Amino acid sequence: MSQIAQSLDLNRGKAKAGFRTFTIIWFGQLLSVLGSSLTGFALNVWLYSETGSVTLFALGALFFVLPNLIVSPFAGVIVDRFDRRYVMIASDVGAGLSTLFLVSMFFNGQLQVWHVYTATVINSICNAFQWPAFSAATTVLVPREHLGRASGMTQLSEALSQLIAPAAAGALLVTKDMGFIFMVDFGTLLLAVLTLVMVRIPSPLPVDEPEEDKQSIWSQAGFGWRYIVARPGLLGLLVFFSTVNFFTAMMSPLLFPMILEFTDEKVLGFLSSIVGVGMLVGTAVMSVWGGPRNRVHGVLGPTLIVALGVAMLGLRESIPLVAIAGFMFMFVLPILNGSSQALWQSKVEASLQGRVFTVRRMLAVSAAPLAYVIVGPLADHVFEPLMTPGGLLSDSVGQLIGVGDGRGYALLMILIGVMLAAATTIAYLNPRVRNIENEIPDAVQEENSLV
Repeated sequence: MSQIAQSLDLNRGKAKAGFRTFTIIWFGQLLSVLGSSLTGFALNVWLYSETGSVTLFALGALFFVLPNLIVSPFAGVIVDRFDRRYVMIASDVGAGLSTLFLVSMFFNGQLQVWHVYTATVINSICNAFQWPAFSAATTVLVPREHLGRASGMTQLSEALSQLIAPAAAGALLVTKDMGFIFMVDFGTLLLAVLTLVMVRIPSPLPVDEPEEDKQSIWSQAGFGWRYIVARPGLLGLLVFFSTVNFFTAMMSPLLFPMILEFTDEKVLGFLSSIVGVGMLVGTAVMSVWGGPRNRVHGVLGPTLIVALGVAMLGLRESIPLVAIAGFMFMFVLPILNGSSQALWQSKVEASLQGRVFTVRRMLAVSAAPLAYVIVGPLADHVFEPLMTPGGLLSDSVGQLIGVGDGRGYALLMILIGVMLAAATTIAYLNPRVRNIENEIPDAVQEENSLV
């Protein structure tokens, strides 16, 4: 056998081994996401039933996003400096401790809203380390041509959690209690840690950096920002995602209260699971297909469909309509997120991804806290009064979408869909974003051949 053929066989074997390691880690994270989704659904229902306020409901989301934003730049430095497997293990352990805290409060009959917010903050900080570590580990384990498939598999975890967790949590809330759900969550976290203990993640090759970027953690934390700003296409894409995340962050606290105004939590759970079928199908498509060759099309096209789905959610108090709109939304979401993730992974050197990806994520969700702060008062004190019987818009818009409790939330949902469509159009008209695949060369990911 020639030396070239031997080298090809060796690289092929290493690629298979890397993908096998990724699959083991992915399976553990899948279990963890399922457990966390059970707890998340149960706590969302509990928060709204305890407070009856979109404002206080939105605070839970704010307490997840804000600590993540603050910690993310420094988390990226840690991810690039240390073994990413250890970072992921530490993150899972921290999340497990927050779950144990909720378990102890619940079984002592002392669970309060501020306990939930405290656990949310801890989970947010752990997630700030977990996500970039997993993303960067994926790049050194998975060959570039399979990054789209790997992103699809990662989205599959979220799809399965969307499909299984709401219905399971809704049923468990009726037949068991939240304590049982917390214990299931803790068990899945332990299994995720076990899978990480079983594997080894290779270290990426170092990349030359300016000396000033190596001096301190503060300088290194700012490196990701300088890297992105130097590439206008990536910066434009980041501004687009920040805008999209602002509007979807406004949508998120509205959805449960809007639907709970015309159904109960058990129906909401099964409805969420039915909608989750869309995400499951979308992730299956993305895992096999890998997304379009021009990944920008895989980002902007699905976002237009997301905008349509969001607007449809507010049209009527109709479970079939919500199911259809939600299916559309969730079907394209894995294609959108998978295409974006694969694009960034192919354009950024693996040894820099911890810092770049944390800044990327921080800036992408930076507008979300503002959305969470304003959406509650806007929904409760502006849009809801407009759509009450006798309200200012009850005889005009109310004739189209209905009046009464929850229809102000619905009107705001429709407007959010319109704004998402406008943001997507503006992004496509930006040539730096539209031509990013051609203007920014792929990074050389030699790390995929490491042992």
